[in-house]
Amino acid sequence: MIDNIVQVTHIDNVRIGDDEKSVVIIDQSQLPNRTVYLTLRTPDEMYEAIKLLKIRGAPAIGICASYCIYALARQWNLTDYAAFRAEFHKNKEYLNSSRPTAVNLSWALNRMEAVVNGNSEKSVTEILDLLGKECRAIHMEDIEMCLKISEYGLSLLKDGDGVLTHCNAGPLATSRYGTALGPLFLGKERGMEFKVFADETRPLLQGARLTSYELHKAGIDVTLICDNMASIVMKNGWINACFVGCDRIAANGDTANKIGTSGVAILAKYYDIPFYVLGPTSTIDMNCPTGNDIKIEQRDPNEIKCKFYSEPMALPEVKCYNPAFDVTDHSLITGIVTEKGICRAPYIESLAKLFKA
Repeated sequence: MIDNIVQVTHIDNVRIGDDEKSVVIIDQSQLPNRTVYLTLRTPDEMYEAIKLLKIRGAPAIGICASYCIYALARQWNLTDYAAFRAEFHKNKEYLNSSRPTAVNLSWALNRMEAVVNGNSEKSVTEILDLLGKECRAIHMEDIEMCLKISEYGLSLLKDGDGVLTHCNAGPLATSRYGTALGPLFLGKERGMEFKVFADETRPLLQGARLTSYELHKAGIDVTLICDNMASIVMKNGWINACFVGCDRIAANGDTANKIGTSGVAILAKYYDIPFYVLGPTSTIDMNCPTGNDIKIEQRDPNEIKCKFYSEPMALPEVKCYNPAFDVTDHSLITGIVTEKGICRAPYIESLAKLFKA
């Protein structure tokens, strides 16, 4: 299965176009039934791709956004620095407004803008070259981070373990191995076997459409379950650890991830199962004190009532509450796995040490 694993873990989910003026992505909204590549050229196409989850997963969003702002900058044909800087900022803010919760989006765009702001003495042509290097560096750094996270995460597992995961944090959501799924892929490459239970992750079914797809393609034993079945598989003794990704980690360790994650953490606490959050340090927001300070995206109610159904499953008049994320309290988290190591409570101290180091 090694060749198959390499194919899955090295999937080309986002890249700069050959013309350097476009971005090519896998349309994740079409998976698993169709593999469709989209070429994004306009600001609206790029905004829509992020907003409508054609590209998703916090690290992948950041990589995509950095490529997008670079591709747009290549299109402007501006030579005046002030005009270029103003146009860059306008487009950067527009892309940044596409989704509010995942910190990687603003992190990557701010990093790209810092290149523009920090090189005012250079020509626009030189700045464009620097931007091209920066967006590629962001991508390469994520590949390296994912491998390191996978190594640290694998140290928490033993051969034959049962693992429960929620949403999708594999190669499609990041680069190469992924974060929460990375240890499973890496372990499989090294001859280890796991039994994975993947929550379907309502209402957008990232666990069903993407996680089970990636794991199955890699030859990993995966069983898809409804979100409300997590308790029974834990009670049955089938789960040794829970591995989930993250979209934003507050300074105190509170973590925003796909809706339903906090419920999994509460169940894991009850059944005395370790609950780990895996993500790069770019998802840690030390300017965000607690989970109460994380803005939670509210999505279209029709995702609950209509999406994936041949006809609506509720009356048009029925109100819906559809937050994209919830916040898992730091007290429920056994460890936060980053590319710099595994953080333990108290997170206000261990997370701060990562950045001091």
